[in-house]
Amino acid sequence: MKNSIRSFSIIVPIAVILILTQCKPMQNNSSSEDEKTFIIASQTVDCTGVAPMKCLQIKEKESDSWGNFYSNIEGFTYEPGFEYVLKIKTEKIQNPPMDGSSIKYTLVKQVSKTKK
Repeated sequence: MKNSIRSFSIIVPIAVILILTQCKPMQNNSSSEDEKTFIIASQTVDCTGVAPMKCLQIKEKESDSWGNFYSNIEGFTYEPGFEYVLKIKTEKIQNPPMDGSSIKYTLVKQVSKTKK
């Protein structure tokens, strides 16, 4: 009987530790996890999405290469000749249109606007 109690007192804490270490932390839905910094170039470029269009050139870090941005940023009005640094909120779209983005981009803050 003492052996079974001793075994039980060792096994239960080990089982609890194993269970707790397998639990994933809860997702934090704070806006900082959904925010990105975009650097927007001073000129748009010709690109083709569903049809020929003009694309913003963006990068997330100064050291990155420019890439085409096919979506729009809600709340942001682009003006050619200026380079922007923006804080953007991203949200997944549950049922996006077949020819549209699965992510919604919303302006949180315009950090800077520099004449180029």
